[in-house]
Amino acid sequence: MENSVQFKVSGKYALFTDPLTRMGGEKSTYQIPTYEALKGIASSIYWKPTIIWVIDKVRVMNSIRTQARNIRPVNYNGGNDLAIYTYLYDVEYQVQAHFVWNYLRTDLEKDRNENKHYFSALRMIERGGRRDIFLGTRECQGYVEPVKFGEGKGFYDTYGELNFDLMFHGFDYPDELGKDELCARLWRPKMIDGVINFLKPEECVHRFVRNMQANPPKSDGLEEPGLLDGYVERAV
Repeated sequence: MENSVQFKVSGKYALFTDPLTRMGGEKSTYQIPTYEALKGIASSIYWKPTIIWVIDKVRVMNSIRTQARNIRPVNYNGGNDLAIYTYLYDVEYQVQAHFVWNYLRTDLEKDRNENKHYFSALRMIERGGRRDIFLGTRECQGYVEPVKFGEGKGFYDTYGELNFDLMFHGFDYPDELGKDELCARLWRPKMIDGVINFLKPEECVHRFVRNMQANPPKSDGLEEPGLLDGYVERAV
């Protein structure tokens, strides 16, 4: 695939929250990153409204370990609560992704330049991303580097098959779905020798969440020289 990119993301902690554990105000992480979290990382590396990132697969490099930490989250009625959050500890993932056009943004049709977006994404990977990288939540800082998917030794390289229960895959937003609604996607992941191949969003189980309308920013002025490119080269 010509517009496919590969990168490594790592960090000391990660929290890919299982929604079922949030009912009592505490949080516990999934054992593996969700599609939506990796899509968010790809968008933090490089994103334009013309494209939609699709996560193809992820390789789990380190052993899956968790660590519980005492947290004092802010209580919106004043003061702080006491809670225990369970994080993944010492994580490293290799990710392969590609982008597709957001055909709902007909106003950006002239911006569908595959080479421009592909090479811009590669430059941003080399520089560690355009925006800050987070592994699930803001307190879990992540770091991005270029990598060739499959290189290096991973903890689960000869582990065989490992199946996970039903878990959250991602959200379908109105600006990508084409409907005035927000839907959640669910799936049952399978890891083989450390590699998880993600289902395409349309192949997952979809559940309606609530009505929502897309409100994209206007593209007025993109016809001006330099603005249509959507990327300004700057020294870093």
